[in-house]
Amino acid sequence: MSDRKPVYRDVRVGSNILRTAVWEGKGPGRPLLFFNGIGANIELIAPLAEQLPDRDIIAFDAPGVGGSPAAALPYRPWQFARMAAGILDELGYNEVDVMGVSWGGAMAQQFAFQYGSRVNRLILAATSAGFLMVPGKPAALAKLAHPRRYMNADYMMQHFETLYGDEADGAGDHASRLRAPTLRGYLYQLLAGMGWTSVPFLPFLRVHTLVLAGDNDQIVPKVNGRFLASLIPGARLEIVPGGHLFLVSRASEVIPLIRDFLDGASERRPFARSKFAGERRFHGGQGAARKPRPAA
Repeated sequence: MSDRKPVYRDVRVGSNILRTAVWEGKGPGRPLLFFNGIGANIELIAPLAEQLPDRDIIAFDAPGVGGSPAAALPYRPWQFARMAAGILDELGYNEVDVMGVSWGGAMAQQFAFQYGSRVNRLILAATSAGFLMVPGKPAALAKLAHPRRYMNADYMMQHFETLYGDEADGAGDHASRLRAPTLRGYLYQLLAGMGWTSVPFLPFLRVHTLVLAGDNDQIVPKVNGRFLASLIPGARLEIVPGGHLFLVSRASEVIPLIRDFLDGASERRPFARSKFAGERRFHGGQGAARKPRPAA
């Protein structure tokens, strides 16, 4: 396992300042842009980044989450995708692989549709097509509506299995990485998903896609993964052991699937950009990381 640390930087996109991190890769792997779940801060993906040391991992806190100030006004998924594209532009990346988990999986779908020429491979984990999804268990959804699990580690541990459908092994490490979102930030994330669905555009995606679904997911039942895979041309579906946080609870089984998919050879797609240009703005001379630029 890699012990590399992320380099943090505040990136301004429009009126928003977004706390961004890059785990610098040591190999030829294509950069991976990661969209986190609702209320989740950058630090929660550290275990995943450590398992993929051959590529740059790019992640950012949504407005009002982690270290990003809350947005002044609510935003829609297309605006959130534009924020992500603005971050890539600022850091100097062109083509990337994209991964999204839960709420972030919806945003990853929107990004892949909106900026398809910049996406080589797409991973959708524990996510759905939006408001047309098959809902999870009421007991889990009721706890999802409020960010209390991020604000109270004891509450997270007490309700871990009910909320996520995962065994509590590894939950302590997960809880230790939590950073509570603001109520406004969490509310705006909830509002962003209201009325949104990817169903109209999924059949038009021309991106190599892996759909991962947990067989005991209490929030996004696995039938939603089957539905996504049926709509995306050529998508590969994997039903994996575990609940909504199978990336945490079943990492040893899931990470190899992710790595093999990302490393797979693929034909060049029409209109896709030729190369990525990571390091240009994020790194200094000879690969040394620049210090984060102060927020404007």
